[in-house]
Amino acid sequence: MLSDFGIILLFILAAFAFIAVVLFVARLLRPHRPNPEKNSTYESGEEPIGNANIQFNIRYYVVALVFVLFDVELVFLFPWATVFGQARLINETNGTWGWFALTEAVLFVVILGLGLAYVWAKGYLDWVKPQPKIPQVDTNVPADLYQRINDKYSRPQR
Repeated sequence: MLSDFGIILLFILAAFAFIAVVLFVARLLRPHRPNPEKNSTYESGEEPIGNANIQFNIRYYVVALVFVLFDVELVFLFPWATVFGQARLINETNGTWGWFALTEAVLFVVILGLGLAYVWAKGYLDWVKPQPKIPQVDTNVPADLYQRINDKYSRPQR
């Protein structure tokens, strides 16, 4: 007889086994035809330009924070809708529970709306594509030599 922890361990092992089987079957069934376009770097639908070791635009983080804010809003509104909307609670309190719940939810959404209006008014949601800054270095080496070396090593190795 297995203990409760043994059953949990079996579920965990079964989950890992299921994942391994699904990945193995997918590897057997999928086509494997690599080409230069499939192996190229892809970032947000744009061709990468310049050095990859650059600082990210801070607007990525602002947009992520705004997303998290409204995602958390849904996490709070779903339990509100399921618990506070019960007819039994509303009938037992002569309707005051329903009005309280509605006022609470409207206040919550209004505060979030004010936050969105603030972010919008500050211009944090305006997106401007930054222009990469390519450093200029004075050197005696001709520029076409650099280009030949880049072309040589940017081709896929066979």
